[in-house]
Amino acid sequence: MGLYLCVFNEDEELEGVEVGSYSDFEFFRSSVTELLEEGSAGSRFPTLINHADSDGEWSPAECETLKAELLAISEGFHQLPGVQFRAEWQQEVGDSLGLKPSSLDESFIDVDGEPLLDRLVHLCDVAIDRHCPILFQ
Repeated sequence: MGLYLCVFNEDEELEGVEVGSYSDFEFFRSSVTELLEEGSAGSRFPTLINHADSDGEWSPAECETLKAELLAISEGFHQLPGVQFRAEWQQEVGDSLGLKPSSLDESFIDVDGEPLLDRLVHLCDVAIDRHCPILFQ
């Protein structure tokens, strides 16, 4: 089962990011905790780390905080060496697009091969601009 994060305005979908599986998202978050929070989950990035990934939403106000957290994570991951894509689907997408992560921020992609952090920041921008929450589906 995959995790889809999206912004709706009533019945109209404004933007969405197909993250991959729930375990892919958990691996991303655990990497943040291990590498940027020194193992203390939510100590630096509580909006991202402490939110359950199974349901719910980030409010527009939370999206402003989330965006700042994602930008700081991107900056931190950019300083770390890239790793091979973890999931088989990521390897397949990466191979088909010729992706070779040179830093850790490039090692996390969405199902289309786009950098996950960039996509999540853009999703926050849409949520903030349109005053709509990011929904977990």
